Amino acid sequence: MFRIDVGSTRRYCDGMSRRSFVQLGVAGMASAGIPQILRAKEASVERGHSSKKTSVILLWLDGGPSHLDLYDLKPQAPAEYRGIWNPIRTNVDGIEIGELFPLQAKCADKFSIIRSLHHGSGDHFTGGHFMLTGRGGVSGAATQGKSPFVGSIATKMTGARQPGMPPYVAVPYGMSIGLRPGYFGANYIGASHNPFETDGDPNAAGFKVQNIQMPSGMTVDRLDDRAALAKHVDRLRRDVESKGMLDSMDRFDRQALDLVTGQAARTAFDLGLEDPKLRDRYGRHSWGQSTLLARRLVEAGTTFVTVHFGGWDHHWDLKSGMERYLPIVDAAVSSLFEDLSQRGLLDDVLVMLCGEFSRTPRMNNGGNGGPPLSMGTPGRDHWGNAMFCLMGGGGVKGGRIVGSTNKLGEVPQDRPVTPADIHHTMFHVLGVDPQMSFLNHSGRPTTALEPGSVIQELL
Repeated sequence: MFRIDVGSTRRYCDGMSRRSFVQLGVAGMASAGIPQILRAKEASVERGHSSKKTSVILLWLDGGPSHLDLYDLKPQAPAEYRGIWNPIRTNVDGIEIGELFPLQAKCADKFSIIRSLHHGSGDHFTGGHFMLTGRGGVSGAATQGKSPFVGSIATKMTGARQPGMPPYVAVPYGMSIGLRPGYFGANYIGASHNPFETDGDPNAAGFKVQNIQMPSGMTVDRLDDRAALAKHVDRLRRDVESKGMLDSMDRFDRQALDLVTGQAARTAFDLGLEDPKLRDRYGRHSWGQSTLLARRLVEAGTTFVTVHFGGWDHHWDLKSGMERYLPIVDAAVSSLFEDLSQRGLLDDVLVMLCGEFSRTPRMNNGGNGGPPLSMGTPGRDHWGNAMFCLMGGGGVKGGRIVGSTNKLGEVPQDRPVTPADIHHTMFHVLGVDPQMSFLNHSGRPTTALEPGSVIQELL
């Protein structure tokens, strides 16, 4: 089997190490059914999903951030509901967000907030699976994913926006509720559509993505020697030649080689090329530099990038947690929108910010079963009946609020939105047909997305 040795890293939860990356990229893509994919793309255009060059950056707040402390504050509610912080005005009349978001308040015209999102589950795994795949079927008692990540489905259809770039990247890794790649994985559509993970800390000095580094003793000439490659793929060629797939395999061989030997990916992953002042604006920490790296990747031609912001399970000590995390998020999100706008990319890149669920509107006593405040300040527990999603760019209008919650922030009051509605809107932005079907593990055709509607107010 064709393989390019790109160096060892620790093993992933699928049992594969990144030494197998190019092998997976070729073998997995070959099994995807090239004629079917091409027909699907043509059908997508015929149904009105025109070919687009848009991309998505998903900032994932793993653990569940509280809507009442970020984007849906309730200053008139009783103290145990309204929490610790006050709302502040933004540059859009009538829109207020939390006071720990002063930088986002200055660019609220570039994003919109969905305040009536809900899925009804307070289980981390159920909520994560709903938000990332659109489907249920998992829980804390049975955590294994049942469905593919919507980004895997989208990039299976679109590929990368530019040659030589991976279509789907997770920075620094794809992880949902401690599972890697968890619900960011491709599941039954094939391991080749799992995320390309950067690993490491993008804020670290000398950060490099090992997956694309040329291994010791290997040269571009050696990799590019078609005669040498032929020795590795002779058996594969014999297997596929009779099936009319040889030309497709040659094309995918070249794409895999381009990733390792070409300059596009290595340049995109090199944060050292950025202006130090811009890096400072994003924040000199893993979250800030991961977000900046995401911008570099979509600019270079990656279609879907996820950025992992973990640690949001604040059952207690909410005050210190939010005071630590929210300024970091504020700098990263505001810098991303301003940066995309200044580069003329905002209309081409959809930015999304969300987690698997929210937190209880009523704060607890900070005891976690013990005396009040024994675990620090009060916190909030799991809540899936009302939550938020921030969306902006990629053709999504900014300065809008979609839906609302009741006076205590417990449930949607108007315009309820489901995860499927978020996904349909995302697919619309990407130009992907949500009605395409894939065979699940049982061999049954399964539509790309669950029933839902594009959020027309945002378009």
